[in-house]
Amino acid sequence: PVGFPVQPQPVYSQPGGPAGIPWMPAPPPPIDCPPGLEYLSQIDQILVHQQVELLEVLTGFETNNKYEIKNSFGQRIYFAAEDTDFCTRNCCGASRPFTMRILDNMGREVITLERPLKCDSCCFPCCLQEIAIYAPPGVPIGYVIQNWHPCLPRFTIQNERREDVLKITGPCVVCSCCADVDFEIKSLDEENVVGKISKQWTGLVREAFTDADNFGIQFPLDLDVKMKAVMLGACFLIDFMFFERSGNNE
Repeated sequence: PVGFPVQPQPVYSQPGGPAGIPWMPAPPPPIDCPPGLEYLSQIDQILVHQQVELLEVLTGFETNNKYEIKNSFGQRIYFAAEDTDFCTRNCCGASRPFTMRILDNMGREVITLERPLKCDSCCFPCCLQEIAIYAPPGVPIGYVIQNWHPCLPRFTIQNERREDVLKITGPCVVCSCCADVDFEIKSLDEENVVGKISKQWTGLVREAFTDADNFGIQFPLDLDVKMKAVMLGACFLIDFMFFERSGNNE
C-alpha cells in the first residue's frame, strides 16, 4: 500500500526440497502441453538415477525400483517409483509387468507407465515387449514397441494414435563392462540419428553387486514434449529388459 515501506524479499536461485535437493523451476507451459510436462519443454537431456536399495542388496529380494530424474544441471525434475507387489517382483524378475508412477516435485503424478506381462524370449516374435505412456494418468500419449530382430535390440516409438514416429536401435552385445551402452534414436527411415539413450557405467562395485543403474537420454530441444516423455518410458523398458538383473544373479 502507498506510504508503507517495501520489505525486501528473499531470492532463491534454486528451489529445493526438504533434503536440500535442487529442483528445476517450472517454465511456462507450451500450448497443448499435458500438465506436468512443461519441465521437458526447455531441456534436451534427461538423467535417470536409480536409487540403491539396501534391503535388496542384503537380502537378495527384489524391491520396488525408485529413480530420480534430473536435468543436465543436476536439478530434480521428477521422481519415479515402481508399483508392483512382492510376488510379482520376485517370481517374474526382470520380466515382470509393472506400473511406474512419475511424480513432479510437488508430489503430483504427472506420468504413468504401464508394462504388461510379455514373453522376453527372442524365439517368440509374436509376443514382444511394449510399454504404454500416459500423461496425465489415464490419457495415452505414446507407446514403445519392441521389434523382432535376431541380433539387435530394436524398438519403435509411436504416438497416441499408434502411428510410428521414431526408431531405437541398440548394440549387438548389450554389455556395460567398463563403458557406456548407447541405444540410438533414429528417424523412421533410420538415416538420421536424432538422440540416444545411454546406460552409463557406474563402477565395478555397484555394477557387480546391485542392479541400480544410471541412464542419460538425449533428444532435440524442439521435440514434442509428449515424445520426450515417451522416450523416458523407453528408457525404463530398456532398463528392465537388459540391465535389471544384478551381478549376483547373472
